[in-house]
Amino acid sequence: MAKSPENPKEIFEEIIADYKAAFGEDLKGIILYGSATGGSYIPGKSDINFMILLSEAGIENLDRAFKTVAKWRKRNVAIPLFLTRNYVETSLDVYPIEYLNLQHNHILVHGEDILKDLSFNPDFVRLQCEREIKGKLLLLREAFLETTGKKGGLIEVIGQSISAFVAIFEALLFLQGRDPIQGKRDIIRSTCELFDLDAGLFEKLIDIKEQRLKPDEPTLNALFKSYLSEVRKLSKLVDALGG
Repeated sequence: MAKSPENPKEIFEEIIADYKAAFGEDLKGIILYGSATGGSYIPGKSDINFMILLSEAGIENLDRAFKTVAKWRKRNVAIPLFLTRNYVETSLDVYPIEYLNLQHNHILVHGEDILKDLSFNPDFVRLQCEREIKGKLLLLREAFLETTGKKGGLIEVIGQSISAFVAIFEALLFLQGRDPIQGKRDIIRSTCELFDLDAGLFEKLIDIKEQRLKPDEPTLNALFKSYLSEVRKLSKLVDALGG
């Protein structure tokens, strides 16, 4: 089996060559995003995520990428996001949180950096924040009941949900006029300070996801109930921002 790279940058040259061979002039840009852009990348465990920017003609012929995608999946490279300029520019009202996160956490590998100069309407950002927080509150309640308080289930729910809140926190910092912050723990601390949330709780949830903290079942249940309480509080605070 092909070896995962120790550093994502070591595969850039080969990735560029492969996608150039597949798409030629229809390839407009390649961008690295996600954990592979920073210090949280773990070789062999973390996925490596790329955005592939194509022309309108290129996006109609994704079958050109079959062999390239299959080749790189063997080295922990996730199936890339294949996008066009038009798709990005017409999606900023629908997915502003996702694009803000991409803008703050990406490395240009080749060609055009479509993320660099994107601008965001605060009303769209606030609306998505409210929608995401309220939706996730309902899902967390449902998941809590589904686990019946069992340790394994709760750990899985925490691991699947906490990263989404870091992205939401980034968007909330944007709404408060704060400059982008690198590092999920710094993002958590800054947001919790602004909104009077329990930063220690959210950092513990990150520790659980990263297997740095392994609480027993009663402690985990208490943490999860506090998690629900803080998300409910945040829902009310974001609703009060306007809209």
